[in-house]
Amino acid sequence: MAEVGGSNPPVPTISTDSPNLIATMDRSAGLVFALLAISTVLALAGTDLVLPAIPELPNHLQGDLTQAQWVLAGFALGTGIGLILFGELGAQLNVRYLLPAAMLGYGVISALATLPQDILTLAGIRILQGISSAAPAVFAPVIIKALYDEQQAMRKIGLMGSLESMAPALAPIAGAWLLTLFGWQSSFLVTAVLAVGLSLLWLRFAPNSQPVPRTAGGYWQLLRNQRFFRLALSQACTLGGLLIFVFGAPTVLTVVLGGTLSDFIVMQVLGIAFFMTAANTAHLVVARIGAIRTILLGSALSTLGCFAMGVYAAMDGTQAEPIWVLFILVNLGLGLRGPPGFYQAIVAAGQNESRGSALIILLAMLITALGTVAVAPWLQAGLLPLASAATAVSVVSLAVLRGMTDPAPS
Repeated sequence: MAEVGGSNPPVPTISTDSPNLIATMDRSAGLVFALLAISTVLALAGTDLVLPAIPELPNHLQGDLTQAQWVLAGFALGTGIGLILFGELGAQLNVRYLLPAAMLGYGVISALATLPQDILTLAGIRILQGISSAAPAVFAPVIIKALYDEQQAMRKIGLMGSLESMAPALAPIAGAWLLTLFGWQSSFLVTAVLAVGLSLLWLRFAPNSQPVPRTAGGYWQLLRNQRFFRLALSQACTLGGLLIFVFGAPTVLTVVLGGTLSDFIVMQVLGIAFFMTAANTAHLVVARIGAIRTILLGSALSTLGCFAMGVYAAMDGTQAEPIWVLFILVNLGLGLRGPPGFYQAIVAAGQNESRGSALIILLAMLITALGTVAVAPWLQAGLLPLASAATAVSVVSLAVLRGMTDPAPS
């Protein structure tokens, strides 16, 4: 796409004159994407950056370790509320105002989180912090789809997923460093400064958008859209299957199989590396075999990896190395199907794009939470229950895609 010259490039404009959002591409698109990536990663870091400080909170605030866990749960609860809230607001209000306001709110609330004298008050503030953090995740796929053509959009979504996947690995390290040098409030203060700075940048570069016509309906009508719902559920199940395994793996590897935390770290590093590789090359596979076949292939690889881990467990396997290799397969599958899966679901949502983006993420969170709770009582039995739960969820991602084909060219 050609660049628009001039020393002061115009802000991208999102229009809803047609069922699909159309954007005026200019040279500020790269900056908009960079701001989206930084904002989304900062929002995701709301949990991982604070994580190292959680055991320390009872030493500084009134409360105990159980209440300290509510600080994490409060952020997760707020994020779920925020996804629905911003999905709805994005359909009714201009994104140009929503994004700066949300990031400013995220910054101010993060600063307020340094003030409580007890853990329960902090947990309540974290609910509000989680709500405000949800905006970038909701709007990022919609804006990317508006700024780029299909191939470029899938590449950008893949790159975004790669950057997001690094947050759980790097943010706790940064959080531990901040905790050691500056205390438990420091992670909140850093988040506050960065979020306020981003809000000021968004005032200049956030794209314009128009309200979605009332004829587009709301969440209920979107859920009745079979193509969207099948694509969204498939995406959420593949991601949920991987996260269910990740959340249970530390206990299984260290407590049941007698390994160390290093085994889990190596597994995560390998998984992230291969996920990033697949996510950033998925558009090439789509160009050869089509979007739906790529999504099916990725889902199948992820399911196969989970199933193979169950077989390894049934054979009384206890070594970490085979688990690492099979976990790579799971991540390859998610990376391959992730960008086209998200993009095709957003396309299927039509004018309900912001609501659609919110529902995909919310479905993944719900599936992960329910699966994690369901398998928790069985983790002492080892790898087999964990791999079985991940496999069962991943199979659904394949089943709901049966009979689907690529959309007809417009």
